[in-house]
Amino acid sequence: ATRGVGGGDTISKMPDVEESVPLKDLGDSEDRSCKPETSGPPHEDKSGPEDPPPFLSVTGLTKTVNEVSKLSNKIGMNCDYYMEEKVLPPSSLEGKVKETVHNAFWDHLKEQLSATPPDFSCALELLKEIKEILLSLLLPRQNRLRTEIEEALDTDLLKQEAEHGALKVLYLSKYVLNMMALLCAPVRDEAVQKLENITDPVWLLRGIFQVLGLMKMDMVNYTIQSLQPHLQEHSIQYERAKFQELLNKQPSLLNHTTKWLTQAAADLTMSPLTCPDTSDSSSLAGPSPNEATNNSEPLSPTMVLCQGFLNLLLWDPENEEFPETLLMDRTRLQELKSQLHQLTIMASVLLVASSFSGSVLFGSPQFVDKLKRITKSLLEDFHSRPEEAILTVSEQISQEIHQSLKNMGLVALSSDNTASLMGQLQNIAKKENCVHSVIDQRIRLFLKCCLVLGVQRSLLDLPGGLTLIEAELAELGQKFVNLTHHNQQVFGPYYTEILETLISPAQALETKVESV
Repeated sequence: ATRGVGGGDTISKMPDVEESVPLKDLGDSEDRSCKPETSGPPHEDKSGPEDPPPFLSVTGLTKTVNEVSKLSNKIGMNCDYYMEEKVLPPSSLEGKVKETVHNAFWDHLKEQLSATPPDFSCALELLKEIKEILLSLLLPRQNRLRTEIEEALDTDLLKQEAEHGALKVLYLSKYVLNMMALLCAPVRDEAVQKLENITDPVWLLRGIFQVLGLMKMDMVNYTIQSLQPHLQEHSIQYERAKFQELLNKQPSLLNHTTKWLTQAAADLTMSPLTCPDTSDSSSLAGPSPNEATNNSEPLSPTMVLCQGFLNLLLWDPENEEFPETLLMDRTRLQELKSQLHQLTIMASVLLVASSFSGSVLFGSPQFVDKLKRITKSLLEDFHSRPEEAILTVSEQISQEIHQSLKNMGLVALSSDNTASLMGQLQNIAKKENCVHSVIDQRIRLFLKCCLVLGVQRSLLDLPGGLTLIEAELAELGQKFVNLTHHNQQVFGPYYTEILETLISPAQALETKVESV
């Protein structure tokens, strides 16, 4: 038997990105008094395409799109998206209640099976549920296994055996276990094998349900990946159609989007950041005021849109004129902005620390990784307590460098060097700090290159000071590219129309958003 899981529009020159879209929850069962909950996908939004749009406003747009497309959009941002079980903290009230209810159920089952004569009512319900789950895990071509499961767990036959007190719960559980070993993904082999040593029927059934919950989740994720291209295209067309419905009734719905792109074109004219492969200039600094004023470089719709996306990472939270086409992505953009800021601080810390540590310490990947872990952990409270957070970072980093130098038999930091190191590290928190400013600009240049050239090509020519955070940059860049690519596929036609009014045909390098 086969084992389990182991066309839109876009600005031209943008890198292709594999995308995925959501799948409805598979195999969710209705509640029964004699049935425990198996692990399953998160609660699914019940609103559907038939829901009428709410009142026409920015708030209404957000609500409408979120209700019908939120999960689809999220998966479109991440080609590696997968669903996972929501794990409740054992100490939480909800976790304690769930554990109490589950324990009560299994205790009740034990009492029934231990009675004289045994009561098999709950056991029958469990076996029926197990049968449904196993059948839901089969692929369409696995007809022989489907017939085998139907016969081995035939509901009518099991009822007759129960009525005569001859229902072999442990034997049937072992059969189920063998079938699970056949159907599960390799990652579940160990969990299934552990169940084979359990001889108590109640504990075995409890373990079976826990692992079946994980197998259901595996099947959901497998199906998402299998149907990804088809669902992605449907998602793009649906989101665009829904937006068009609102635009037809509220023609001013693109006002903020137009203003956003207008500002991007102006910014690009004044101070364009260029990628190594698209310009002979390797300087990170923008042009002088005179150079900016006289900049006659022809505008490209691709570059204008790239600049617009980059501007969103600098967006003032107080500014409510957020582009209508990106409202659903606003939270994710805010998360990317926070991640960018954290990487700016981290890279700046490493750059300053390396000047006090020498090549010996920073030649050790383990040492660099340790400094990164320390910095990342201590920066979690940066937004609420920036001064305290950066002070703690400076103390911990200085102490780690000092101790590591001593352990390696090298000259430890003097008191003056320690004070200088801590002072420079603390100044990194200030945006006007030279190191902070340069690293921030270089990361933004990297992100712009990711939009134009793709992440992998951009990683081949990282600006100085960023090599130590290459892995983190790759993750940030991929998230940013995924988000912007999906957005372009959905709203490309609207961007084309707006950009045609901003860029004259004689000036433009490109004249429209091309289909891919």
